[in-house]
Amino acid sequence: MKLIAKTLYGLEPVLAKELIAIGSQNVREVNRAVTFNGDPKLLYKANYCLRSALSILVAISEFRIKSSKDLYNNCLKTDWGKYLDSDSTFSVVPVVKSDFFTHTGYAGLLIKDAVADWFRSRTGKRPSVSSTDPDILINLHISHDKATISLDSSVVPLYKRGYRVEQSAAPLNEVLAAGMIMLSGWDGRVPLMDPMCGSGTIPIEAGLIACQVPPGKFRKFFGFQRWKDYDGDLFAGMKEEIDSGIALSPVGIKGSDISGDAVAQARANVLNAGLDEVIKIEIADFKDLMPDNGEGLIFINPPYGRRIQPASITELYSMIGTKLKHSFSGKSAFIITSDKEYLMHVGLRPREKKILYNGALECIFAKYELYQGTRKTGR
Repeated sequence: MKLIAKTLYGLEPVLAKELIAIGSQNVREVNRAVTFNGDPKLLYKANYCLRSALSILVAISEFRIKSSKDLYNNCLKTDWGKYLDSDSTFSVVPVVKSDFFTHTGYAGLLIKDAVADWFRSRTGKRPSVSSTDPDILINLHISHDKATISLDSSVVPLYKRGYRVEQSAAPLNEVLAAGMIMLSGWDGRVPLMDPMCGSGTIPIEAGLIACQVPPGKFRKFFGFQRWKDYDGDLFAGMKEEIDSGIALSPVGIKGSDISGDAVAQARANVLNAGLDEVIKIEIADFKDLMPDNGEGLIFINPPYGRRIQPASITELYSMIGTKLKHSFSGKSAFIITSDKEYLMHVGLRPREKKILYNGALECIFAKYELYQGTRKTGR
């Protein structure tokens, strides 16, 4: 079956590698998604194991359209009895970029009408639409004249891991945090530090990677568990197989924050994730921190000027650069920020820069190699 794993812009290569690692076939990167093929067990495994995926869709119909009416007529050709009963509930999420539709909601309405009419013509009854808790979530994607109808096997986005009990005012998306760590090449063998950890997302995602804990372990629900063909034994067996690889890691993972409230939140989340023996969280000002000797990675997610405004955000970025230069030589540092102009105040030349997104915010993800005597530069 054809499957589609959705992700954040810039994480497509990371997700493709993850999919290959779990046994996916015909893996192909597209914009904000990766397509692949697999069986039901792989579908369950993708939801349970992928760290950089937002949701997993199962394509059930693909066709070309020449008008809005074609969308309705082709939808009627789908055997909806495979997926719903007349007393089921469903909802439609449309994503439309096409001259045939001036309003995305209209395309979604056509799908709802087609599903209802398919059942009404055969059973005299129609399933109900539920926007809050549907049995089946239908995804409609139209790009110009190509339409794809899919079932969302995740429903609740996969970045909602289930371990978070506390969060800061501007929490980092879990999928983005895991993606950044994997983009860095960190393999859990050298220490990792986040000196502005907020509610602890980066240290926790690093801890899950180091201990081989699947990100879906804390979730109570996946959309496919409501499907007519759901195989509970297959899912349970897959979970048991994956969970058998979980093991505590000896690598040092640290998080700190100047805010006592943030540290309390991070500690609560670390404890809920079962990583309190792996991750150390402390109250500290970054400018006062001293690193461990040897190799290591530092991830910094400074406060965003749009949502959290320090007294002088330019001074903050300048302090970050000065501290990295004088105290963290021999290590690699990664900074993510939506404030491109502020990144210049770090004063260090990034070795690499990538565009990533934190929700709707376009961000720069910059890598710095902190060699002895790292040269400051305004570029």
